[in-house]
Amino acid sequence: MDKNEILKLYGTDYREMTLELLKRADLRQLLPADKNSRIGIKPNLVSASEASYGATTHPEIISGIIEYLQQYGYRNLVLAEGSWVGEKTSEVMHVCGYDQLSEHYGVEFLDAQRDASFEKDCAGMKLSLCSCVKQFDFLINVPVLKGHCQTRITCALKNMKGLIPNKEKRRFHAMGLHKPIAHLNAGIRQDFIVVDHICGDLDFEDGGNPVVRNCIMAARDPVLVDAFVCRLLHYSVDEVPYIRLAEQLGVGSADLTQAKITTCGAQPDLDELPREHKIVALEDAVCEVESCSACYGYLIPALEMLRQEGLLEKLDDKICIGQGYQGKKGKLGVGRCTAGFTHHLNGCPPTEGQMYEFLKEYIKSISCGV
Repeated sequence: MDKNEILKLYGTDYREMTLELLKRADLRQLLPADKNSRIGIKPNLVSASEASYGATTHPEIISGIIEYLQQYGYRNLVLAEGSWVGEKTSEVMHVCGYDQLSEHYGVEFLDAQRDASFEKDCAGMKLSLCSCVKQFDFLINVPVLKGHCQTRITCALKNMKGLIPNKEKRRFHAMGLHKPIAHLNAGIRQDFIVVDHICGDLDFEDGGNPVVRNCIMAARDPVLVDAFVCRLLHYSVDEVPYIRLAEQLGVGSADLTQAKITTCGAQPDLDELPREHKIVALEDAVCEVESCSACYGYLIPALEMLRQEGLLEKLDDKICIGQGYQGKKGKLGVGRCTAGFTHHLNGCPPTEGQMYEFLKEYIKSISCGV
């Protein structure tokens, strides 16, 4: 499989589809010759929700990858992931079925939130990475194709954030996400990519509105993958700055005119992906400065619920959120960072339900002139 290729396969037996896709990609020709090589498998286990919810990697895909590797004699395998700030990876892996999967195949699951870390110069930017990264001889990235409330899309490049400590994740947001994500991918090389495009939520990275496509993709270039995702979700590559930045750092190519995109087998008669972007419609209600993904990721669905109930239109005040508001005063804020605001909801992060209830009560109070 060449670096400018993307293979797509449709179906509903996800384990068998994965085995077939890896066979067509001839993954074994890319693997290290030494069968004792340490092979890392990086799913997306951002939050505690089953894959059908549209946020996390289907375990059946991981099963297919493990079976393929073991078939060719590779036994030194490790699943590695660190969930987003506010979730415990150990709880997420249980909800998503990865504890059973790990036990069934005898494959270690490494909780990156509990891993040691080291500092690395990633193309001119010093970043803190989880120590497991140094142990990988070959890394298979298994992201979910989905939308993101801050970066528009998330797939191959952004999925590497699961291999940095929580403290560094917070710092990424303080740095504006895009530049550190690009440099992170210059520091962590992903050798092969299997994209879960089964039912990702096209708006919210923590799921809730899955859009079924029953597709799995294989590729080698994470920049090309993310450029293709932009096309699928009706964004230009320039609307997701970290893609161009990663390209400039030599991580890969965003030139889709040179890409070879092939559907393996029959492609179902599907309508194109929806063009409606709920995030864009809701952003006007928010003043966001350096917020963590979990905090912002919970706020946007809460706002969508308020919008559906006809309450959001009654809110004239901007909702402040993010690390940039620490030590500052204001009127309305959510999260621990807005503790100095007149009306604020504590938590790091507060849950989606807590945000919804807090804002609902606030809207009711101003409607009554309280």
